[in-house]
Amino acid sequence: MKYSTAIITCSDKGSKGEREDKSGPAIAQMLNDSYNITGIIVVPDETDIIANAIKKLIDEQGIDLVVTTGGTGLSDRDVTPEATRMVIEKDLPGFAEIMRIESYKVTPHGIISRGICGIRGKSIVINLPGSPKAAAECLSFVSAALPHALNKLKGDTADCGS
Repeated sequence: MKYSTAIITCSDKGSKGEREDKSGPAIAQMLNDSYNITGIIVVPDETDIIANAIKKLIDEQGIDLVVTTGGTGLSDRDVTPEATRMVIEKDLPGFAEIMRIESYKVTPHGIISRGICGIRGKSIVINLPGSPKAAAECLSFVSAALPHALNKLKGDTADCGS
C-alpha cells in the first residue's frame, strides 16, 4: 500500500507566479515511486494560510504525509515552523535533528534551518528547506525512516526490533 502525500510550497513569490516552484516537483519526483502524490500547492508565507493548508490536507483529505518546502529560514517572512507548530499534536524531533546534522556536513548553513516535524492525527508533517537541492538532501536523510514511522502511526503493533 502506498501512503498518500501532498506537498506545500511556502513562497510569497511562488504564490504570485513570480518564481517557478522547483522544490515541490523535486520532492514529488523523489517520493513518486513509494508514495501516492496527490498534488503540490503553493501558498504565501502566511502563518494562518500554511496552517490551514496542512489542516485541510490531513483533516479533510486524509493525507498521510504532508511535506512543506520553504519558509524555514531566518527572515521575517519565514513562518512555516510556526504554522506547523500550530497544527501538530506531537513533535518528531529526531527527523528535524538528523536533517540539520546531515545538512551541516554538506554546508555549515545547514544548522540555520528551523524546520520541524510532527504528527497530526495519524499523519506526519515534515518541513523542508526551500532550495530544491537542500529540500532533496534533507528528504533523503529521513526517507528510510518514513515508512516505518507511518506504519507505527497507523497502528502497526509489530515489535520495532524485529
